Amino acid sequence: MNSMERKMVEVLTDLRQNHGVTEVKAEFESEGSRLSELMRLKDIASSCGVGLVLKIGGPEAIRDIYDAMLLGVSSIVAPMVESAYALKKFIEAIEKNVRADARGEVAFAVNIETNQAFQNFDQMLALPGIRNIARITVGRVDLSGSLGLSKDKINSEEIFAITKTICEKAKRAGLSTTIGGGISLEAITFIQRLLNEKLIDRFETRKIVFDDSVKDIAEAIRRAGRFELLWLCNKHDLYNDIAVEDKDRIRMLEMRFPL
Repeated sequence: MNSMERKMVEVLTDLRQNHGVTEVKAEFESEGSRLSELMRLKDIASSCGVGLVLKIGGPEAIRDIYDAMLLGVSSIVAPMVESAYALKKFIEAIEKNVRADARGEVAFAVNIETNQAFQNFDQMLALPGIRNIARITVGRVDLSGSLGLSKDKINSEEIFAITKTICEKAKRAGLSTTIGGGISLEAITFIQRLLNEKLIDRFETRKIVFDDSVKDIAEAIRRAGRFELLWLCNKHDLYNDIAVEDKDRIRMLEMRFPL
């Protein structure tokens, strides 16, 4: 590990020991994570005793599921599940492509993150295969966008009411609940209200997943931001090094063989 990765380990270990962190996050979907990056992140997570959540490209992203299982992730999340049919396709993808004896090692989850998904949530919960799903995550950014609301409304009463209803229904169905999207210091009241009503088991920033044992939410979010900053700086330095590693050879060849 380089010095920045050692700092990440230090921050993540503190997050696990003192701030209720259970997993780190990565995405094939909006982040477009590369496998090499995921392997580095998995190594860091494993060295700190936390799991790795991977958001795949969609409900039927079979190749993503294969890669996730190969990496040994702790959770696979399907984004933009907006209907019972989409959830059915994700469940079928799990049943067809993940060995029965391996399914117990991974928590399968779906993102409920649009108004359409909210309207169809009862139908999703009624599916026989729902037993294969361990948790749901309410994605507040896309939920707000789907309602035509700007990002500054993400902590509004309207979004809170929808999130609360989704979590209540999920809890009654025996599912674990998480909220994410726009988790910043401004979201603390939103999070605390749901924790007080025991409606969420976890909340997540872009890179860090916290369980409901967290005591100081503000400090936890700040430290999560520190980890993400270290991760992005390390990633930047890595690709910058790759970009310039052949510079001298390129110059020499340009002199010998002008284009």
